[in-house]
Amino acid sequence: MVRIEHEHDIEVLRQVARLLDRENEKLHARLAEQARQLARLDGSADAQARLALELERLQEMLSRHERALFGDSSEQRPREASDSTPQEPPAKRGHGPRSQPNLPIQIQLHELPASERGCGVCGGALEEMTGQAEEAEEITVIERRFVIVLHQRQKYRCACNANLVTADGPPKLQPGSRYAPEFALEVAASKYLDHLPLERQVRIMAREGLVVDSQTLWDQLLVLARHLTPTYEALGKGVLGSPLVHADETWWRLMGKGAPKRWWVWAVATRSAAFYRILDSRSQAAGREMLQGYHGKVMADGYGAYAALGRDGPGFVLAHCWAHVRRRFVEIEETYPRECREVLDLIGELYGVEAVVPALRANATPEEEAEILRLRAELREQRSRAIVRRIQEWVYAQQPLPRSGLGSALTYLKGMWAGLTLFLDDAQIPLDNNLIERGLRGPALGRKNHYGSRSKRGAEVAAIFYSLFESAKLCGVEPKAYVLKAIHAALAEPGTVTLPQSLLS
Repeated sequence: MVRIEHEHDIEVLRQVARLLDRENEKLHARLAEQARQLARLDGSADAQARLALELERLQEMLSRHERALFGDSSEQRPREASDSTPQEPPAKRGHGPRSQPNLPIQIQLHELPASERGCGVCGGALEEMTGQAEEAEEITVIERRFVIVLHQRQKYRCACNANLVTADGPPKLQPGSRYAPEFALEVAASKYLDHLPLERQVRIMAREGLVVDSQTLWDQLLVLARHLTPTYEALGKGVLGSPLVHADETWWRLMGKGAPKRWWVWAVATRSAAFYRILDSRSQAAGREMLQGYHGKVMADGYGAYAALGRDGPGFVLAHCWAHVRRRFVEIEETYPRECREVLDLIGELYGVEAVVPALRANATPEEEAEILRLRAELREQRSRAIVRRIQEWVYAQQPLPRSGLGSALTYLKGMWAGLTLFLDDAQIPLDNNLIERGLRGPALGRKNHYGSRSKRGAEVAAIFYSLFESAKLCGVEPKAYVLKAIHAALAEPGTVTLPQSLLS
């Protein structure tokens, strides 16, 4: 299925626009016909109700088609201008020079040639002004280089010729390997952080002087993943041992023979770690395999497998996401502007309360975490509870047509209500599931760029690297630096577990 917001091919977009335009013409024709039928009605209430429902549904479909053609994919709502609000002066364009605290500084002195060091006024010689120079920054690039390091392990012997000793060399990913751990990490980061397929990496490396094939690059990923497996498993145990997890899933393509083409990336995360598994279905059984008997609180969307597992499986408490509720009303706002504006403004007030409290950091001390949770609970009791009560009153004041867009959005909200209001009594529960949704952007981009995996083992390797890289990002540490530390620790002592928190200062 073509996603317009993610599609950049002009020809594809042109074809989609033509199709949508034809659909719009059909919808306009149906609207006109329904209006004519409504005018000819003999006053039958049932017939009028059916036609009114059909007209409303057609108007919603038309709005969606027009938004797909002419709208953007942002969930942000336009702000309404107020006549009483003073007009702010237009902001200056651009952001000015950004601070670059992580870049090393190299000083390059520019001097006048000897032939130009004469005074143009008196003919005397120009002398250097000690410590005086005009400075101007320039950001440049030093091209990445692949080099062959020839390791010479010095040999030693005793004068008695009875003992011969050779110096140790650097650790290797496997005996006889020609590629350094840093090279394997570069390949992994390019694929699972920057979403570059191996074949594209091969072409880039060829331009930089290294002749290699994609199978060699895959071999490096495979052996690297083998060393990182204990850390990956420890991340999973840590996430599933926390009192609250975010859970979500997205589809994944598997191109191997004899296996279903559509697999699923299952993800669970806390604020300091993420854990991914790629399984062959989105079923309740797959969810049970992912959660591994988890007991605690799960923040998730309205997917039914989580509700079923909460009742019959591991026995966790299920919290629901206000962002998903908000999206339902954003989607139909053009058709129901007044109703949606009311509820969207109320949801915005909920987020305004949350914004007052500092976010919980991955390296927060127990004292800091307790204080933030105390303040959050206090504000939710003082402000959020009243806002939720107003939302509930608004919901039951609405009388939409049952199968209309507004009716569907209200049905969804009512069905999620118990999980949506849990945050009022538990400060640990956030308002939404956006943390894990952001964590699934990497797999979604990888699925698009390198088309998923070619085998089950390839899917397992992808899950390992996505887990490590995303956990590092959640902790605010540089992903490559973290994984490199984990590699060297595992090479020095096989089985060593290195968590990203170890790099936090």
